[in-house]
Amino acid sequence: MLSRDGRPTPLGDAIAPYGRIAKTLHIVRLADEPGYRRQIKVRANLQEGPHALARKISHGWAGQLHQRYQGGMEDQIGALGLVLNALVPFNTRYMDDALIKLRADGFEVRDEDAARLSPFVRHHINMLGRYSLQLPGLPGLPGGLRPLRAPNDHDTASSLGGGRLGRMAGTRA
Repeated sequence: MLSRDGRPTPLGDAIAPYGRIAKTLHIVRLADEPGYRRQIKVRANLQEGPHALARKISHGWAGQLHQRYQGGMEDQIGALGLVLNALVPFNTRYMDDALIKLRADGFEVRDEDAARLSPFVRHHINMLGRYSLQLPGLPGLPGGLRPLRAPNDHDTASSLGGGRLGRMAGTRA
């Protein structure tokens, strides 16, 4: 036993310095090796993408669970997971179509750049308002998707209902 009643035993006291040595070696390696720092940064960035998107989705509650009972918390987490699991394929599908269109239009899109794209982008998503999930016009479109927006098409940007794209187009958010 390393502790008893919240206090370390003599064995726990003897082992504690070894833990401090491991922490010190990690800090020294972090300060000394740029490759190790990059490796940790990449890992942290991969974990931050889904968390940042989840915070954006649950912005009204600041990303916190406000249900007082376990079932309500599970429902809130389940709904958040459902929306996250819907947004990631949506973003992936439209990014893939955008890459195909860019390549078809003659723009150079390098594979290593495309590999670094993340499906957790969130700036184009308007989290305010009411949404209808029945979209009668989409099945007739090629692939069931809306056409891609041209980067300088301000009418489309202002019809997004504000947000960052709407503000860039000069509308009120």
